[in-house]
Amino acid sequence: MTKDLYGLSLTCPNAATLSGINDFIHGFLSYQPKATNIIAAADADPDCALANAYAAMLWMFLEAPVAPQKAAPYLARAQTAAKAGVTSRETRVVAATEAWVNNDIPELLKICDQIITDFPRDMAMLKLAQYHLFNLGDAAGMLRMALKALPEAEDIAYAHGMIAFGYEQCHLLDRAEDAARHAMSLQHDDAWAHHAIAHVMLTQGRVAEGAAFMESVAETWNGLNSFMRSHNWWHLALFYLSLGRHDDVRTAYDTHVWGLAKEYSQDQVGATSLLARMEFAGVDVGPRWADVADHVALRGADTVNPFLTLQYLYALARTAHSEANDLMQAIEERAADQSQHDHVAWRDVALPAAIGIMAHAQGNWDAAIHNLSRALPRMAECGGSHAQRDLFEQIHLDALVRDGRASSAQQVLEMRRTYDPDGVPLNLMLGDVYAKSGLPELAEEARARAARTLAAQQG
Repeated sequence: MTKDLYGLSLTCPNAATLSGINDFIHGFLSYQPKATNIIAAADADPDCALANAYAAMLWMFLEAPVAPQKAAPYLARAQTAAKAGVTSRETRVVAATEAWVNNDIPELLKICDQIITDFPRDMAMLKLAQYHLFNLGDAAGMLRMALKALPEAEDIAYAHGMIAFGYEQCHLLDRAEDAARHAMSLQHDDAWAHHAIAHVMLTQGRVAEGAAFMESVAETWNGLNSFMRSHNWWHLALFYLSLGRHDDVRTAYDTHVWGLAKEYSQDQVGATSLLARMEFAGVDVGPRWADVADHVALRGADTVNPFLTLQYLYALARTAHSEANDLMQAIEERAADQSQHDHVAWRDVALPAAIGIMAHAQGNWDAAIHNLSRALPRMAECGGSHAQRDLFEQIHLDALVRDGRASSAQQVLEMRRTYDPDGVPLNLMLGDVYAKSGLPELAEEARARAARTLAAQQG
């Protein structure tokens, strides 16, 4: 029987189709554009269940309301082909794809768990499971699922990269870095392993080291799909922000974060998040908001994913786009829809966060603080990583500062300093807060920390 690149049996007598399947699997794991070759392979071989299931998955990764419609014909072909006789694994892959198209994510995860238990080398389904667990904020589930790949997938770098990210999201940072370093020892250019190390170093306050590490591997991201290239550069830009390297941040944004695929969800939220952080850090962003917001506005009332939607809302509200009101209404309707598996996250977390974001854009600091304070303790339920969700913490902090709540802002800033002790924007902000609190010596200490970090960049 035919086997894929990881030795898993599949029903595929056509060599060209097999090549497309392997391109999808490897491209999916390595973030290479060749993953899209599965569309042509599926179109050329409508009788291959697995190729058409993978093509439907690829369309679902569009993360847009139109995705199920785009995926539907491929799913239908996969279902028809599966009836002709395929392996049990392929049957379950088709079923998992159907669950995703129907937005039955609990069922999808149940099927993925079964597949990975029986076929630990099925890296594509492991990656799919981690993606959805990540969107649900289930860090422990991400780690549990990834560890199921061992020991059978010990030789696969991507398995260790996924394990590393699971450890990192569970705050097991030393284990995360060990797993990521092991992935790199197997495959130095594993961008997801680089990504996990960036998370670890950011969380541990190893800012200068993190910038140097990411710069050392940045060339290997050239040619990757827009998400992975832009997202790893987004992480590098966060290090630049902490170091006070404003010109480098702007260059990273203009060259690598925004402009690769302006219509894509992840590129849009990456740009939105970075621009917001740049402004909070005192970086002049010039006219950059307009292009991002104009592209976000084209999405319409997109409530596919709460984490993404909240960032779309920020971009629209920040630029006073009329579409912000339409999206806010869609969020309210989504939060009232009890038929969806994630309705609690929308109702109890995304909705108050959205109200807070709108209030922040309108300068209503009290309402922003009140509503974001309700949402922040449970933001993980909306998905996103610790580093990504920090955007909402920063919006809340900005409202505290602007509302003159120096004591509350001091508490937040000193807690943030535990993982960014010498950050330039953080310490400059802390200097201002201490000055307003009548603590001039502490203000000078904070400003001196910022000055030392800036001086180190020049030395």
